[in-house]
Amino acid sequence: VQLQASGGGLVQAGGSLRLSCVASSRIFSSAVMGWFRQAPGQAREFVGCIRWGVGRTYYADSVKGRFTISRVQAENAVYLQMNNLKPEDTAVYYCARATEYTTVPPQYINWGQGTLVTVSS
Repeated sequence: VQLQASGGGLVQAGGSLRLSCVASSRIFSSAVMGWFRQAPGQAREFVGCIRWGVGRTYYADSVKGRFTISRVQAENAVYLQMNNLKPEDTAVYYCARATEYTTVPPQYINWGQGTLVTVSS
């Protein structure tokens, strides 16, 4: 499965962005699609994920209430809606696929290429 992420850009603090991630083939219902981010000099950080089949979502405390993950199964697409963005949200954002629920990056099998989100103050 290849993942293609898009939607990053420059936005002012308080603004919104919507990231998209499309898979090259069908995502099975048992999969988990995650979003991660990595700021310069920092480790890759879990942002949130969604259980593909049931649609249950999980979020890091740092984004809870501001970010929302959704998916369109028929399009093999997952989205990250980011509202009330803060300068500390600046990072390269990645989508990834795992076979079970996890927040640990090495346990994700497939990764998108990343899309840069820059939030200005």
